[in-house]
Amino acid sequence: MPGGQDTRPKHISVMPAEVLHWLNPKPGGRYLDGTLGLAGHAGKVLEIAGDDARLVGLDRDIQALEEAKRRLELFGDRAVCMHTPYSRFEHALEQVGWDLIDGALLDLGVSSLQLDSAERGFSFLHDGPLDMRMDPNSGAQSARTLVNTATFERLARIIGRLGEDPQAGRIAHAIIKAREDEPIETTLQLAKIVEMAYPAKWRATARNHPATRTFQGLRMAVNSELEELEIFLERIPDYLAPGGRVVIISFHSLEDRLVKHAFRDAAQSCICPPRQPICTCNHKALLKVLTKKPVYPSEEETQINSRSRSAKLRAAERTTA
Repeated sequence: MPGGQDTRPKHISVMPAEVLHWLNPKPGGRYLDGTLGLAGHAGKVLEIAGDDARLVGLDRDIQALEEAKRRLELFGDRAVCMHTPYSRFEHALEQVGWDLIDGALLDLGVSSLQLDSAERGFSFLHDGPLDMRMDPNSGAQSARTLVNTATFERLARIIGRLGEDPQAGRIAHAIIKAREDEPIETTLQLAKIVEMAYPAKWRATARNHPATRTFQGLRMAVNSELEELEIFLERIPDYLAPGGRVVIISFHSLEDRLVKHAFRDAAQSCICPPRQPICTCNHKALLKVLTKKPVYPSEEETQINSRSRSAKLRAAERTTA
């Protein structure tokens, strides 16, 4: 920023070259970025596609959306930003009068703005209120409410399934016990409870902070992240023009599995029971899977951007059916 310090949030897009390769933006194309974030991917898509291309960017984080709007100002009316979850992309496309699109992108990672803002409560690296809602005005239950009211069974299920933590039972028990003494209000308070729930040997040898997986599971539960993805995957093939592509970057094994199976199922020409001798379903393949296996970030990228380490990219293309 000339004459002063640039105070804008710093952000490094994950797998930018791979996204452009698989999305393959073209002049005059219409594109959807369902997780706009700070517009790193969106800006590159519009830049590569040229003057006639347009993009609709969605985000339920109003803070990120305002910053994305500033970053996309140079593209004028070619970029339209909307405050809405990506599961409601159909309504967004209807607002701009688009029936079909040439490409759709999801980057399911948490943005730098969310992780680095203590008041948002996403990270145990900064002390702040235990919130974790991507849209604090959505009416969704905060992480604080969840942690202080959920049953042992629900907490263990969230931490075990969404957080994929083998110590889920111990951690859930520790949370229940701690909140009997006082409400769990802050990120560092919860992180300490989780850390002390870990066996001493595990704490000593853990590669990451013991609270990492618990925070991941709570965030995914608070924001209904798997449910959002399921809705999107079910509906997006119908909105892709022939040859249009969908590219999804996930950071969690459950997310990647959902994407893998949805792409595979949409690519099948028959969905009759395996033992049925004659096809009666009249099903047509909607997608062609472009990535038989997930695409990973390069070693160079993971060294520059550690947050990209767990990223997996999958892509599919709309058939002409």
